[in-house]
Amino acid sequence: MTQKLLEESCLYLKNKGFENPEIGIVLGTGLGRLIDHIEFAVVAHYHNIPFFPLATVEFHSGKLIYGTLEDKKVVVMQGRFHVYEGYEFEEVTYPIRVMRELGIEKLFISNAAGAVNLNFKKGELMLIEDHINLQGGSPLAFKNVANFGIRFVDMSQPYDLEMCEKIKYIARRENIVLHKGVYASVVGPQLETKAEYRMLKTIGADAVGMSTVPEVIVANHLNLPVVAVSVLTDECDPDNLEPVHISEIIKVAEETEPKMIKLFLELIKDL
Repeated sequence: MTQKLLEESCLYLKNKGFENPEIGIVLGTGLGRLIDHIEFAVVAHYHNIPFFPLATVEFHSGKLIYGTLEDKKVVVMQGRFHVYEGYEFEEVTYPIRVMRELGIEKLFISNAAGAVNLNFKKGELMLIEDHINLQGGSPLAFKNVANFGIRFVDMSQPYDLEMCEKIKYIARRENIVLHKGVYASVVGPQLETKAEYRMLKTIGADAVGMSTVPEVIVANHLNLPVVAVSVLTDECDPDNLEPVHISEIIKVAEETEPKMIKLFLELIKDL
Protein backbone atom coordinates (compact mmCIF):
# COMPACT_ATOMS: atom_id res chain seq x y z
CA MET A 1 0.00 0.00 0.00
CA THR A 2 1.18 3.51 -0.78
CA GLN A 3 0.00 7.03 -0.02
CA LYS A 4 -0.46 7.53 -3.76
CA LEU A 5 -3.12 4.80 -3.89
CA LEU A 6 -5.05 6.42 -1.03
CA GLU A 7 -4.81 9.82 -2.68
CA GLU A 8 -6.16 8.48 -5.99
CA SER A 9 -9.09 6.77 -4.23
CA CYS A 10 -9.87 9.98 -2.36
CA LEU A 11 -9.53 12.15 -5.46
CA TYR A 12 -12.20 10.09 -7.21
CA LEU A 13 -14.53 10.42 -4.21
CA LYS A 14 -13.90 14.14 -3.76
CA ASN A 15 -14.72 14.68 -7.43
CA LYS A 16 -18.07 12.98 -6.75
CA GLY A 17 -18.74 15.38 -3.88
CA PHE A 18 -17.38 13.52 -0.84
CA GLU A 19 -16.19 16.69 0.90
CA ASN A 20 -15.07 16.92 4.54
CA PRO A 21 -17.02 14.06 6.15
CA GLU A 22 -16.97 14.12 9.95
CA ILE A 23 -18.05 10.57 10.77
CA GLY A 24 -17.42 7.22 9.08
CA ILE A 25 -19.87 4.35 9.57
CA VAL A 26 -19.40 0.65 8.74
CA LEU A 27 -22.62 -1.32 8.38
CA GLY A 28 -22.59 -5.05 9.11
CA THR A 29 -24.58 -8.04 7.88
CA GLY A 30 -28.29 -7.25 7.61
CA LEU A 31 -27.70 -3.68 8.79
CA GLY A 32 -28.15 -1.52 5.73
CA ARG A 33 -31.22 0.59 6.44
CA LEU A 34 -29.35 3.40 8.17
CA ILE A 35 -28.77 4.79 4.70
CA ASP A 36 -32.51 5.50 4.42
CA HIS A 37 -31.95 8.33 6.90
CA ILE A 38 -29.17 10.01 4.89
CA GLU A 39 -30.08 13.32 3.27
CA PHE A 40 -28.49 14.64 0.05
CA ALA A 41 -26.93 11.21 -0.54
CA VAL A 42 -24.13 10.71 -3.05
CA VAL A 43 -23.32 7.10 -3.93
CA ALA A 44 -20.01 5.62 -5.11
CA HIS A 45 -20.03 1.94 -6.06
CA TYR A 46 -16.97 0.06 -4.87
CA HIS A 47 -16.16 -1.23 -8.35
CA ASN A 48 -15.76 2.38 -9.56
CA ILE A 49 -13.47 3.57 -6.74
CA PRO A 50 -9.79 3.22 -7.73
CA PHE A 51 -7.97 0.49 -5.76
CA PHE A 52 -11.05 -0.38 -3.68
CA PRO A 53 -11.76 -4.06 -3.01
CA LEU A 54 -15.06 -5.55 -4.19
CA ALA A 55 -17.67 -7.07 -1.86
CA THR A 56 -18.05 -10.74 -2.83
CA VAL A 57 -20.69 -11.74 -0.26
CA GLU A 58 -24.13 -11.88 -1.84
CA PHE A 59 -25.91 -10.14 1.06
CA HIS A 60 -23.36 -7.31 1.32
CA SER A 61 -23.92 -4.28 -0.89
CA GLY A 62 -20.90 -2.58 -2.35
CA LYS A 63 -21.51 1.13 -1.93
CA LEU A 64 -19.88 4.07 -0.21
CA ILE A 65 -22.53 6.67 0.59
CA TYR A 66 -21.91 10.29 1.51
CA GLY A 67 -24.49 12.69 2.89
CA THR A 68 -25.97 14.28 6.00
CA LEU A 69 -27.17 12.54 9.16
CA GLU A 70 -28.40 14.69 12.06
CA ASP A 71 -26.68 17.74 10.51
CA LYS A 72 -23.33 15.94 10.35
CA LYS A 73 -21.50 14.97 7.18
CA VAL A 74 -21.06 11.20 7.10
CA VAL A 75 -19.59 8.57 4.82
CA VAL A 76 -21.14 5.13 5.15
CA MET A 77 -19.82 1.74 4.04
CA GLN A 78 -22.79 -0.36 2.98
CA GLY A 79 -20.97 -3.65 2.71
CA ARG A 80 -17.61 -4.45 4.28
CA PHE A 81 -14.79 -6.83 3.45
CA HIS A 82 -13.72 -9.98 5.29
CA VAL A 83 -10.67 -12.19 5.51
CA TYR A 84 -12.91 -15.16 4.65
CA GLU A 85 -13.51 -13.64 1.20
CA GLY A 86 -9.84 -14.21 0.44
CA TYR A 87 -8.73 -10.63 1.08
CA GLU A 88 -5.55 -9.62 2.82
CA PHE A 89 -5.87 -7.58 6.03
CA GLU A 90 -4.60 -4.49 4.19
CA GLU A 91 -7.46 -4.83 1.69
CA VAL A 92 -10.10 -5.45 4.38
CA THR A 93 -9.12 -2.21 6.10
CA TYR A 94 -8.31 -0.07 3.06
CA PRO A 95 -11.70 1.72 3.22
CA ILE A 96 -11.01 2.83 6.81
CA ARG A 97 -7.81 4.48 5.63
CA VAL A 98 -9.66 6.10 2.73
CA MET A 99 -12.36 7.51 5.02
CA ARG A 100 -9.69 8.89 7.35
CA GLU A 101 -7.89 10.43 4.39
CA LEU A 102 -11.18 12.06 3.40
CA GLY A 103 -11.29 13.66 6.84
CA ILE A 104 -13.48 11.63 9.21
CA GLU A 105 -12.82 12.29 12.90
CA LYS A 106 -14.97 9.51 14.40
CA LEU A 107 -15.72 5.93 13.33
CA PHE A 108 -18.89 3.94 14.10
CA ILE A 109 -18.84 0.18 13.45
CA SER A 110 -21.69 -2.32 13.52
CA ASN A 111 -21.74 -6.07 13.06
CA ALA A 112 -23.88 -9.15 13.47
CA ALA A 113 -22.51 -11.52 16.11
CA GLY A 114 -23.33 -14.68 18.00
CA ALA A 115 -23.96 -14.43 21.75
CA VAL A 116 -21.40 -16.56 23.59
CA ASN A 117 -22.45 -15.09 26.94
CA LEU A 118 -25.69 -16.97 27.62
CA ASN A 119 -27.06 -14.06 29.63
CA PHE A 120 -27.31 -12.23 26.30
CA LYS A 121 -30.22 -13.06 23.97
CA LYS A 122 -30.64 -12.83 20.22
CA GLY A 123 -32.28 -9.60 19.17
CA GLU A 124 -30.32 -7.63 21.78
CA LEU A 125 -27.33 -5.33 21.31
CA MET A 126 -23.82 -5.41 22.77
CA LEU A 127 -21.44 -2.50 23.05
CA ILE A 128 -17.94 -3.79 22.35
CA GLU A 129 -15.65 -2.69 25.19
CA ASP A 130 -12.72 -4.94 24.27
CA HIS A 131 -11.88 -7.63 21.75
CA ILE A 132 -9.87 -10.78 21.08
CA ASN A 133 -8.19 -11.13 17.69
CA LEU A 134 -8.40 -14.78 16.57
CA GLN A 135 -7.99 -14.06 12.86
CA GLY A 136 -4.35 -15.09 12.78
CA GLY A 137 -2.93 -11.83 11.49
CA SER A 138 -2.81 -8.05 11.70
CA PRO A 139 -3.64 -5.25 9.25
CA LEU A 140 -0.46 -3.54 10.45
CA ALA A 141 1.87 -6.39 9.44
CA PHE A 142 3.20 -4.98 6.18
CA LYS A 143 6.61 -3.61 5.24
CA ASN A 144 5.99 0.12 5.01
CA VAL A 145 3.44 0.42 7.81
CA ALA A 146 5.63 3.02 9.55
CA ASN A 147 4.87 5.40 6.67
CA PHE A 148 1.26 5.53 7.85
CA GLY A 149 1.69 5.68 11.63
CA ILE A 150 3.47 4.11 14.56
CA ARG A 151 4.17 0.39 14.01
CA PHE A 152 3.64 -0.76 17.61
CA VAL A 153 0.16 0.61 18.29
CA ASP A 154 -1.06 0.67 21.88
CA MET A 155 -4.32 -1.27 22.26
CA SER A 156 -4.95 -0.84 26.00
CA GLN A 157 -8.14 1.15 25.22
CA PRO A 158 -9.12 0.44 21.60
CA TYR A 159 -12.69 1.76 21.93
CA ASP A 160 -13.27 5.43 22.67
CA LEU A 161 -14.41 5.88 26.28
CA GLU A 162 -16.30 9.11 25.68
CA MET A 163 -18.42 7.70 22.85
CA CYS A 164 -18.97 4.46 24.78
CA GLU A 165 -20.28 6.38 27.79
CA LYS A 166 -22.55 8.48 25.59
CA ILE A 167 -24.03 5.49 23.82
CA LYS A 168 -24.66 3.71 27.14
CA TYR A 169 -26.50 6.79 28.40
CA ILE A 170 -28.56 6.94 25.20
CA ALA A 171 -29.49 3.25 25.54
CA ARG A 172 -30.71 3.82 29.10
CA ARG A 173 -32.66 6.91 28.05
CA GLU A 174 -34.31 5.10 25.13
CA ASN A 175 -34.95 1.86 27.07
CA ILE A 176 -32.78 -0.16 24.69
CA VAL A 177 -31.05 -3.25 26.09
CA LEU A 178 -27.33 -2.68 25.49
CA HIS A 179 -25.01 -5.25 27.00
CA LYS A 180 -21.31 -4.56 27.39
CA GLY A 181 -18.74 -7.18 26.51
CA VAL A 182 -15.78 -8.65 24.68
CA TYR A 183 -16.01 -9.46 20.97
CA ALA A 184 -13.93 -12.31 19.54
CA SER A 185 -13.13 -12.06 15.85
CA VAL A 186 -12.57 -15.33 13.96
CA VAL A 187 -11.83 -15.97 10.29
CA GLY A 188 -14.95 -17.93 9.27
CA PRO A 189 -16.90 -18.28 7.08
CA GLN A 190 -17.98 -21.49 8.82
CA LEU A 191 -19.75 -21.06 12.13
CA GLU A 192 -18.28 -22.46 15.33
CA THR A 193 -18.38 -25.97 16.75
CA LYS A 194 -19.60 -26.74 20.27
CA ALA A 195 -16.00 -27.09 21.45
CA GLU A 196 -15.08 -23.76 19.88
CA TYR A 197 -17.95 -22.00 21.65
CA ARG A 198 -16.76 -23.49 24.96
CA MET A 199 -13.22 -22.27 24.22
CA LEU A 200 -14.46 -18.76 23.39
CA LYS A 201 -16.38 -18.59 26.65
CA THR A 202 -13.34 -19.84 28.58
CA ILE A 203 -11.04 -17.18 27.16
CA GLY A 204 -13.47 -14.39 28.01
CA ALA A 205 -15.52 -13.70 24.87
CA ASP A 206 -19.11 -12.53 25.17
CA ALA A 207 -19.81 -12.52 21.43
CA VAL A 208 -18.18 -13.86 18.28
CA GLY A 209 -18.09 -12.65 14.69
CA MET A 210 -15.95 -12.48 11.57
CA SER A 211 -15.17 -8.77 11.21
CA THR A 212 -14.59 -5.49 13.06
CA VAL A 213 -11.29 -6.17 14.83
CA PRO A 214 -9.02 -5.42 11.82
CA GLU A 215 -10.97 -2.18 11.27
CA VAL A 216 -10.59 -1.20 14.92
CA ILE A 217 -6.86 -1.91 14.85
CA VAL A 218 -6.42 0.37 11.84
CA ALA A 219 -8.60 3.06 13.44
CA ASN A 220 -6.25 3.03 16.43
CA HIS A 221 -3.27 3.14 14.05
CA LEU A 222 -4.79 6.32 12.59
CA ASN A 223 -5.65 7.84 16.00
CA LEU A 224 -9.31 7.63 14.97
CA PRO A 225 -11.77 7.32 17.90
CA VAL A 226 -14.05 4.32 17.36
CA VAL A 227 -17.24 2.90 18.86
CA ALA A 228 -18.66 -0.50 17.89
CA VAL A 229 -21.99 -2.24 18.49
CA SER A 230 -22.89 -5.87 17.83
CA VAL A 231 -26.39 -6.98 16.93
CA LEU A 232 -26.73 -10.39 18.58
CA THR A 233 -28.33 -12.69 16.03
CA ASP A 234 -28.05 -16.13 17.63
CA GLU A 235 -27.35 -17.78 20.98
CA CYS A 236 -24.25 -19.96 21.07
CA ASP A 237 -25.10 -22.49 23.78
CA PRO A 238 -22.82 -25.51 23.21
CA ASP A 239 -25.04 -27.74 25.36
CA ASN A 240 -28.16 -26.95 23.33
CA LEU A 241 -26.75 -26.03 19.96
CA GLU A 242 -29.19 -25.88 17.06
CA PRO A 243 -28.17 -25.53 13.40
CA VAL A 244 -28.13 -21.88 12.35
CA HIS A 245 -28.62 -20.70 8.78
CA ILE A 246 -27.35 -17.38 7.47
CA SER A 247 -30.88 -16.43 6.39
CA GLU A 248 -31.99 -16.63 10.04
CA ILE A 249 -29.04 -14.47 11.13
CA ILE A 250 -29.91 -11.83 8.55
CA LYS A 251 -33.59 -11.91 9.57
CA VAL A 252 -32.77 -11.28 13.25
CA ALA A 253 -30.28 -8.54 12.30
CA GLU A 254 -32.91 -6.77 10.20
CA GLU A 255 -35.50 -7.01 12.98
CA THR A 256 -33.06 -5.62 15.56
CA GLU A 257 -31.55 -2.97 13.31
CA PRO A 258 -33.96 -0.12 14.27
CA LYS A 259 -32.54 -0.15 17.81
CA MET A 260 -28.98 0.13 16.49
CA ILE A 261 -30.01 2.92 14.11
CA LYS A 262 -31.60 4.80 17.02
CA LEU A 263 -28.38 4.56 19.05
CA PHE A 264 -26.21 5.72 16.16
CA LEU A 265 -28.48 8.62 15.20
CA GLU A 266 -28.73 9.85 18.78
CA LEU A 267 -24.97 9.54 19.23
CA ILE A 268 -24.34 11.51 16.04
CA LYS A 269 -26.72 14.17 17.29
CA ASP A 270 -24.84 14.30 20.60
CA LEU A 271 -21.34 14.72 19.14
